[in-house]
Amino acid sequence: MRINRICFVSVLLPFFAAVSSASELDAVVENCNGCHGTDGVSQWSDVPTIAGMPEYVHSDALYFYRDNERPCGDSEYRQGDTSRPATNMCSVAGDMSDDMIDEVAAYYAELPFVAAQQEFDASLAATGKAVHDEKCDMCHSDGGSNPDDEAGILAGQWMGYLEVSFAQYATDDREQPKSMKEMIDTLSEADVTALVHYYASQQ
Repeated sequence: MRINRICFVSVLLPFFAAVSSASELDAVVENCNGCHGTDGVSQWSDVPTIAGMPEYVHSDALYFYRDNERPCGDSEYRQGDTSRPATNMCSVAGDMSDDMIDEVAAYYAELPFVAAQQEFDASLAATGKAVHDEKCDMCHSDGGSNPDDEAGILAGQWMGYLEVSFAQYATDDREQPKSMKEMIDTLSEADVTALVHYYASQQ
């Protein structure tokens, strides 16, 4: 009888571990959605949509946040329990294990990216397309919409978030590959504005 009990427990342990892991992931996702929107689709210009983000790009970003190697401005919760104190990405990622970071990144990578519906200047967008085709398309193909590039989805992303990101890259407050740094240094303020409108135009 003792052997049977041991076998029974051995069979159940992986099941309980899987249930516990799924429950923990659900809690983390619910917390993420509090700022990033339902299913990771943001409705706020200063918050990026994370649904459909390439798994490698997302996990890499979370590791940087956990190590306090990216700017972490505080943000109020936008939905759910909005009475919760403001938080930031460094605090959120700081509580996540390697396994959980990878699970969260994989979860959102499977969700469809939804382009933000926002106003843009068509003339600036046309200029931005020319800048993108010349300087950015090598790494951000298909107008910045191809998740297989593992370089982040720019097309359809919120303008406010893009503007902040470009500013952080320009001042070296945000990590970037050497090739991207070299490209960013060649962009004028007008180029950046045009690029932001181009990416916003892809709806």
